[in-house]
Amino acid sequence: MDTDQAKTLPSREELQAELVPVPEPPDQPEQVNEPDFEELVQLALRHAKGRRGGDLVSVLLVGSGARRSVTAHSDIDLIALVKGQADAHEIVRVAARLADIRYYGHRELEDELSYSPRLPPLLRKSRILFDHDAIGAKLIERANQRFRQGPPPTSVNEQIRLKAQCLHWLGKAQDLADKPAAANYVMMLFFDDYTNAFFRLKGLWLTAPADLVRFMASRDQAMGELVGRFLTAGALPERLNIGRDLADLLFREIPNPARID
Repeated sequence: MDTDQAKTLPSREELQAELVPVPEPPDQPEQVNEPDFEELVQLALRHAKGRRGGDLVSVLLVGSGARRSVTAHSDIDLIALVKGQADAHEIVRVAARLADIRYYGHRELEDELSYSPRLPPLLRKSRILFDHDAIGAKLIERANQRFRQGPPPTSVNEQIRLKAQCLHWLGKAQDLADKPAAANYVMMLFFDDYTNAFFRLKGLWLTAPADLVRFMASRDQAMGELVGRFLTAGALPERLNIGRDLADLLFREIPNPARID
């Protein structure tokens, strides 16, 4: 390396100065000692086995139960894999908790892993409760492989669609300014679509809701601060203004939909 080239390279201190600091994680709800949680999981598992009978091939525990972050209000989230095709969803009560059970054909779910933005991060940390011929174990390994490859890229058309949907909700909320309750509901629909757009446009996997704000702030400090202000805004006009700032920040490089008039 010649002297002139060495002078143009940034120093280690300059590179460190460009890094966005990762904020301290917010206070998390204290993990409660739930000695009966595993017993309730087994009751939910028995229910799923009884519903599907001989075509059940695997049952996976996902969500907070799989992450060992159970709280007093955590549901029991199960994915039940069956032979053939299945697309069913049921919610049942297990003592004082709810069990959310989704049934899928295991081959269909395996195919969906190749393009779904939510399945790889969900399944890679799942816990096997029941498995036949290691079908669930193979699916988890496939999910881990897919996770390491990164989420599917967004096309220009999808980027425009994500932008248009968020701007649509902002416009609807503005139209409902004289009905604050309805407008605030629409603004939360905007926020759901906005966070999904953030992960899709940044090429990132979705995170658990509890980690959402901290994760966004670690990738974009200005956006993280705006998101925090959006969620704590006390009045609709303030939330609308912050929503517009968020949209400008995320979608400034995304073109608007084509005009045909």
